Amino acid sequence: MRIVVNALSARRGGGITYLLNFFYGLGENSDNEFIILTSGPLVFSGRKNVSHLRVRWPTTSPILRGIWERIVLPNYLRRIEADILFCPGGLITHKTPPGCKTVTMFRNMIPFDHVQRRKYGYGLQWLRNVLLNYLMRNSMTRADLVIFISNYASELIQQILNGKLKQTVVIPHGLHKRFKTAGLTDIQRSDWLPTDAYLLYVSIFDVYKNQLEVVRGFHMLKQFRQTSEKLILVGENHNRYGQRVKDEICNLGLQDDILLPGAIPYEELPNVYHHAKINIFASECENCPNILIEALGAGKPMLVSNRQPMLEFGRDAVVYFDPTSPDDIAEKMISVIDDQLILDDLSKKARELSHSYDWCITAGLTIRAFNQLYREQPA
Repeated sequence: MRIVVNALSARRGGGITYLLNFFYGLGENSDNEFIILTSGPLVFSGRKNVSHLRVRWPTTSPILRGIWERIVLPNYLRRIEADILFCPGGLITHKTPPGCKTVTMFRNMIPFDHVQRRKYGYGLQWLRNVLLNYLMRNSMTRADLVIFISNYASELIQQILNGKLKQTVVIPHGLHKRFKTAGLTDIQRSDWLPTDAYLLYVSIFDVYKNQLEVVRGFHMLKQFRQTSEKLILVGENHNRYGQRVKDEICNLGLQDDILLPGAIPYEELPNVYHHAKINIFASECENCPNILIEALGAGKPMLVSNRQPMLEFGRDAVVYFDPTSPDDIAEKMISVIDDQLILDDLSKKARELSHSYDWCITAGLTIRAFNQLYREQPA
């Protein structure tokens, strides 16, 4: 099978991380040929079954990228006799030649969550989400196969689109072995981490991530007990919501108790998860909560939002809270932070659950879905 992967929209963040982990999980055992369309530094060197087509067209602009995909890409697919076009970015804006099946992936839930969309007000972000909602609907109904990364997302979108999808499959993201640090004693501790124990929340700063509520809940914890533990909020915070969180930290007098290191290198995350006393995840809207899965690999107690799909992925291995309620966040912190039996039990459950997630499994299921789609092509 010749599989073309459209990675033109994967310039940083989750898109690149997904592809790197996918090919890591695939290893060298695949008999299929992969051609990756890229305009950036995405490189998979040393793999005999993977090649790259560096697109010189200015694809950083979504409009110009769409023009290239509509005019140039179909002819390229026809010329190389591609069997499958895989668009993990979620958008298909063009037709493919006969014999080339299309696969897309649903990864962005925000355009379909009206509650979260309203939080942005009626500006450019709101307009972007409305447009993405339309484009993603069109892409999913056009695709021969849609890969969902949670049962929650699959059920929601199929209800919205009311039977218009041709084929679907649910394949959750995996967990890289570098994050599976539970039980290890030789994990280096980053120099910037505090010497005291700390609670950790890793995520970009955004209205649906609820860092503001976590800060207020932590303040209530400090009022309840003499808290030596620090709270660390890792993630890009140079935006309007990030400033609101910083202002609240100052208003509550927590400048010495809450650390804001900003975004840190992805490779550093495993040790930061590993050394936390408790890992927190307070998002209201996710598709597949990668941060939750990564934190499970550290085998540390977790406090997690009670919204779906967090319940689907955390199962009974974590303690859930209402992410919009600082009172409930504080209550759950208080209920576990000084109870060593509960902490040990949560650690054990997190470690056991983390074994359910592996990029080798994810990659294998994806290739199996591709093979099934390929076999259905007419002779």
